[in-house]
Amino acid sequence: MSLYDFLVIGITLILCYVLVRSLRHFLSRYYRRISLRDEERITSLKFIGNITAFVIYSIGIMIVVYNIPPLRKVGLSLFASAGILAAIVGFASQAAISNIIGGVFIVIFKPFRVGDFVRIADTYVGIVEDVTIRHTVIRSFENRRIIIPNSIVNTETIINSSIIDDKVCNFIEFGIAYDADIDKAREIIKREAIAHPNCYDNRTDEEIQNNQPVVKVRVISLADFSVNLRAFVWTENYDKGYDLKLDLLESVKKAFDKEGIEIPFPYRTIVYKSDLQKQQISQNHNVGYNQEDKG
Repeated sequence: MSLYDFLVIGITLILCYVLVRSLRHFLSRYYRRISLRDEERITSLKFIGNITAFVIYSIGIMIVVYNIPPLRKVGLSLFASAGILAAIVGFASQAAISNIIGGVFIVIFKPFRVGDFVRIADTYVGIVEDVTIRHTVIRSFENRRIIIPNSIVNTETIINSSIIDDKVCNFIEFGIAYDADIDKAREIIKREAIAHPNCYDNRTDEEIQNNQPVVKVRVISLADFSVNLRAFVWTENYDKGYDLKLDLLESVKKAFDKEGIEIPFPYRTIVYKSDLQKQQISQNHNVGYNQEDKG
């Protein structure tokens, strides 16, 4: 390859890189102008930007191949065996095409948007950060990025906590002993929940007029060792609900200890085999002794 060929490759790749960087810079500035509530447009723009970058790089590669004679000959020879190549490429690109189509479906049907809190396949949990032509990026609470192919996202069940309403009803469960006062435990849980700053009053005007409680506490099961209570506490979003749940588990435990409400734990009776053998020998000895007395 001559110096001219290297110049063509370098200039073409630099132009592609500059175009993509300029596009991303323009879109990032545009994102800041969009309202925080307009996540749908941000999701669509990010996806379009990723597709445009892919197209630019693809065109750049084709220009490089076409303008460099050695590469052009390789391309022609590959094109001559197009039947075999098409079969190989077609088989290898099935997953890629499926991911691209999956990304288009996500943008069109909008099961989630950038910034939504989602749970996918009951396994992946976090905030949607980006939707590319191949995969969806989710930021977990550990600040790790979960990369999920779009084809998988489209075939799994998605739980979206932000798509319509951010408010969340948090289920927080407590177990108390059978001889504990249920009404007293219920009032302690309500008191601690309402006192938390993240607790949200989600009652309607009608419920307020009917004196419905802000926090409901119900008995949900009679277990082997405990009476299980569940508190229904509303928060403005999932993040606040998670913090509230952790805080309530601690504050209610301390309040239970102070008010004399026992949180039971399972009891187990362990009998060792050697003790059983000693007990059997002792019983046999006592039976023989009693028979001698009667004789």
